[in-house]
This record gives sequence, C-alpha cells and structure tokens, in this order.
Amino acid sequence: MTEGGSRRGVVFAVLVAVLAAVGVYLTMWPEGDGVENLTEPAGATRTVASGREPVAEPTRPEATASNAPFDVYSYLPMTKQELAAAADYAQRFTAEYGTFSYDEDPAVYGDRLKGYTTAEFSGVLLRTVTSPGTVEANRADEVVSVGAARVKEIRQINSASVVFVVVGTQNVTAKSGVNERTAEYAVTLIQVGAEWRVHDLQPADSGQEGDEQPSETGVAG
Repeated sequence: MTEGGSRRGVVFAVLVAVLAAVGVYLTMWPEGDGVENLTEPAGATRTVASGREPVAEPTRPEATASNAPFDVYSYLPMTKQELAAAADYAQRFTAEYGTFSYDEDPAVYGDRLKGYTTAEFSGVLLRTVTSPGTVEANRADEVVSVGAARVKEIRQINSASVVFVVVGTQNVTAKSGVNERTAEYAVTLIQVGAEWRVHDLQPADSGQEGDEQPSETGVAG
C-alpha cells in the first residue's frame, strides 16, 4: 500500500470511530433534556399543548322542588271555602237522592230533591223519580233505601260551576233481600245568587262535562 493510501485508510478508520461514538452518546441521552426521540413505542400517543385552557362543558340546572309553599287554590277560579261548600252540597244531594221509602209519598221525595236543584233541572228529576213504573216497582218490593255519598274527584271547574264525581251508596232493605248498591255520578253544580244548586245528574261514565242544560235522558234512575 502507498503512503497516500495508508493515510486515507487511517482517516477513514478515525471517522468511523467518531460516528460510532456519537451514536452511542445519542442513545444514552436522557429523555426530556431537549432532544426529541425520533422513534416512539408502538401505540404511544403524543399530546401537543395548544396554549389554551380546555373549554368546560356547560352544566345543566338540576330540577329541584322549591321550598316555597305552593297554594293550589290560588290557581283555581274559586276559593277553598267555595269549593268545600260545593263539594259538601254535592254529597248531601247525592245522599238524599239515594234515600227513599216505598211507603213515602213520591211527591214528598221529589220536594226534598227539588230543594237542592235549579228550576230547570227540578222538572227533569221529578219526572224520573215519580214515574209510575219506578214507584210501583218500589212498592211491590217494599224497598227502603238509605243513601250516603262522598266526593271522589273534581271533573271540571270554572268560575261559576263545578262538576264532581260523587260515589253514592244505597243500603237497601226489601222483600227481595238486603243489599248495598254503589254507583258513581257526575253532579253538576252552578251558582245561583250566593248559593249552589244541582243543575245535572248523570252516571259518571256517560262523559258528562258540565252541560249548560240539564239532561233529561241522563238522570240516573
């Protein structure tokens, strides 16, 4: 080998040794000291700071009940006292409707009911309870009925009328036996002056919604 070639070989060997030393040095460099790893483990993710704070999701207000007292009567078109008086009137009328005796003059029974009703409805009701067929059937079986009633619910209400669903009970004693009859009635009350009056009576399942005119066919028999 010539002298020039020998020198080039020595220089090449020195460069290889230097590059190898640099490679070993880089592999031993600690992470986070300013040198970024060129290779990352498989599946690794990298987070890049955007310089902005993350936007928080808006929170929904929770549906919680207020501690303030809730007066349902302030939302009704009549006062608590007016509504209670109407309910009591509907109960008393229904109890009276279910109370009669076979040996009582039908006209007397009709007059008792007439005291609760409007003038328009009284005629309809009297024709029903004093009909010859009804009177004769009660006399033949010697029917004695004692009525009771309770308001079940309010079906409709406005400033001058209210419809109650009233449960009427009749404890009946007759030649045919003793039994208890229960029925639900829709009782419509309207204000006449300062008083309540019954303006209609129908079976509750007939769909009565507070008729302005009394129904002759809907009166319970």
